[in-house]
Amino acid sequence: MENPSSPNIEKVQQHCYDEWMSLQAKHMTDLKGALNNEEKNDGELRELIRTVIGDFKDYARKRSEHSRRSSSNYFAPTWNTCLENALLWMGGCRPSSFIRLVYAMCGSQTELRLTNFLSNDNIGGCTALDDTLDMIEGGGESMSDLTAEQLFKINELHMKTVAEENKLTKQSSTLQENMADMPIAVVAFYKEGIGEVNVEVERALDKHEEDMARILAEADKLRLTTLTKIIEILTVVQAADFLLAGKKLHLSMHEWGRLREHRRFEACGGDYGGEFSGG
Repeated sequence: MENPSSPNIEKVQQHCYDEWMSLQAKHMTDLKGALNNEEKNDGELRELIRTVIGDFKDYARKRSEHSRRSSSNYFAPTWNTCLENALLWMGGCRPSSFIRLVYAMCGSQTELRLTNFLSNDNIGGCTALDDTLDMIEGGGESMSDLTAEQLFKINELHMKTVAEENKLTKQSSTLQENMADMPIAVVAFYKEGIGEVNVEVERALDKHEEDMARILAEADKLRLTTLTKIIEILTVVQAADFLLAGKKLHLSMHEWGRLREHRRFEACGGDYGGEFSGG
């Protein structure tokens, strides 16, 4: 593990994150604009989807490089809000949450179409049902149009993804348990001074950081693989709609977390200032 203090690796990692969040906002705007076109251009949507996946792959690569100098920062990043950190799994979101988002969108859009259809008292027949698509952001082929084959593939992917998540979680649990084993626990007990520098402990902690960096890279790989496979299952319009929903959720969680911290800070009589506003 390289010396994490020169240059300040945390600043480098936060800058990488800030760039990623800016890209998220740009992707959201681009996807929304393309989906809201009356006549959707499949070629334009495919290019946007490729860009989103490519940028995610590039972000994961940068995270992997930076984590070799300090991986701990990614497991409780200071640039996140407390709410976001409470939801973290291996330095990010659970890959299976991508699939849960597909299910949520499918259910909500189906309900919206049915509610609108029934509110029209079935007047106009299929026209009333089809017009509901205009109410759904993106319109066209919505998640409520998922076929039985698509749902089967998504369910199969869900089970495989959860199994892979469990393997990584078990590896992480083992590393955490090692903190109460030799040499760290023994040195902590027998040393007179609390936190006194010890070569054996430093080596053990360096090895722990290296192992966590490896797990982070594997988790990012699983996130990328799951996202790519979902895109392959969905139609072009559905994939763009799904990616838009994911971007909006990510950005919204960050903003909701920031606003909650702002309210708590103000309730304590503090001056919020810019302490949390950096995101």
